[in-house]
Amino acid sequence: MARARDRTEDFKDAVRHSARSLGYDEAKLASVMASFIIHKPPQRSPFSKAALKTLESIGELEEFLSKHRKDYMDLHRTTEKERDSIEHEVSVFVKTCQEQIDVLKNSINQEEETSKGWLGITTSKANADTIAHKHGVVLILSEKLHSVSAQFDKLRAVRFQEAINRAMPRRKLNRLTKKDSIETPKSDDVELGEPSELHNEPLRVQQQLLDDETRALQVELSNLLDTVQETETKMVEMSALNHLVSTHVLQQAQQIEHLYEQAVEATKNVELGNKELSQAIQRNSSSRTFLILFLFVLTFSVLFLDWYS
Repeated sequence: MARARDRTEDFKDAVRHSARSLGYDEAKLASVMASFIIHKPPQRSPFSKAALKTLESIGELEEFLSKHRKDYMDLHRTTEKERDSIEHEVSVFVKTCQEQIDVLKNSINQEEETSKGWLGITTSKANADTIAHKHGVVLILSEKLHSVSAQFDKLRAVRFQEAINRAMPRRKLNRLTKKDSIETPKSDDVELGEPSELHNEPLRVQQQLLDDETRALQVELSNLLDTVQETETKMVEMSALNHLVSTHVLQQAQQIEHLYEQAVEATKNVELGNKELSQAIQRNSSSRTFLILFLFVLTFSVLFLDWYS
């Protein structure tokens, strides 16, 4: 078997000769020869650039969560205000990434509408494959964002549970304090009743009014504190429920993407079925023509034999 010979230098000589015959100067010739060694990277489409940017944003969000995880979970490292700031930044991150994904979805829908021909059927199979690939990219980005946001949901659930656990014992303590404050003035009244004969009547009435106002203020402040704590607990629960609703909405968006892919596949199957039906109609018409021709030839042959005999 003959050994293969490297013809690369011959090819380069041929290219150099053709370039000189076309009037290329040394600079152009050098750039042409360099193109055989250093290949330019392919230009990415706007969709690919936007998808990569979204992926980088999700990666930055994941790094931010891993960096501030201990700060968010440990009460001794950060204050409630700093934890709220971390939560706000994560929410802004998630919202930005979701908006970028929505932009990608809208661009796919626009491309799909422009690629459809008459009767809403896609004219090019290559374009349909590209659209299906883009839908897959968007689905992967959505799943990645959902995975990262689910990690933060777990951290928020732990924080909300800690806030509720801290609020419940404090509420019980306030109720006990309120009961003690109500019982204490009663005992004071009993003690003050014994030396009532030693004090004047106006001082006793004034002291009684002050005690009544003090008890009323204590009861009012206790009720106000209980109301504030209940409102705080409800707000925390509402915030958790709101974030859970947004998570479920994201899951529904992924399910809609899956249903859309199934609809695209069903459309392709319908197109294939229409092609098979048209081919079957063509076969039926050709077989009918062949049968008519066969009967005509057979009849003509019988008539010819009868005439010949």
